[in-house]
Amino acid sequence: YGGAPLGSKDILVGQSTAMKSLRQAIERLGPTVASVLILGESGVGKERVANALHAASRRGPFVAVNCAAIPKELMEAELFGAEKGSYTGASKTRAGLVEQASGGTLFLDEIGELDVRLQPKLLRFLETRKARRVGGSNEIQSEVRVLSATNSKLEGEIVDGKFRSDLYYRLSEVILHVPPLRTR
Repeated sequence: YGGAPLGSKDILVGQSTAMKSLRQAIERLGPTVASVLILGESGVGKERVANALHAASRRGPFVAVNCAAIPKELMEAELFGAEKGSYTGASKTRAGLVEQASGGTLFLDEIGELDVRLQPKLLRFLETRKARRVGGSNEIQSEVRVLSATNSKLEGEIVDGKFRSDLYYRLSEVILHVPPLRTR
C-alpha cells in the first residue's frame, strides 16, 4: 500500500449515528497521546478502532498483541524483550513489543487477560515509558502511545482482584465504546 494515509472513514464503514459519532471521537482523539481503552462485544471491530486511532495520529509503527493468545509465562518477554541467555531458548537478545512500537502505537487487545503478576511492570512502563528486558540490567526508553481493548467488565475484575485498579485508570484516560453490530 503506497497511497495516502487511511483515515477513520476508510477503516470504519457505516452511516449509522453511532458510527458517525465513533468516527468523530477518533478524529478528535487521534492526534492526542492519551491512552484509550476500547470497549465492546466480541467481533465489533475494536482492533479496527485502534487502527483508525493510529491512522489519525499518522506516526510510527502500529504493533498489536493479543494478551489472551500468548502464554502468561512468555508475555513479559514478548512485551519487554529478553536478553540472550535470560531463559531457556533465549539464544539472542530480542526487542520487546514496547520497543518495536517506539514512536508509534502499541495495541493491547484482550487486556483483561493480562496476568496479574505482570500488571505492575506494565503499570510502571505506562508511568515512566521505561522498561527492562527479561534478564537485562539497563532500562530501555520507549515513547509509545498505548491503546487497549477488552470485551470483559474490568470493574468486576478489579473487585475480584484479577485486575489492578491503578492500571485500569492508567489505561483508560479515555474510554471509547464500540457499539454492537446489531445497533449499527
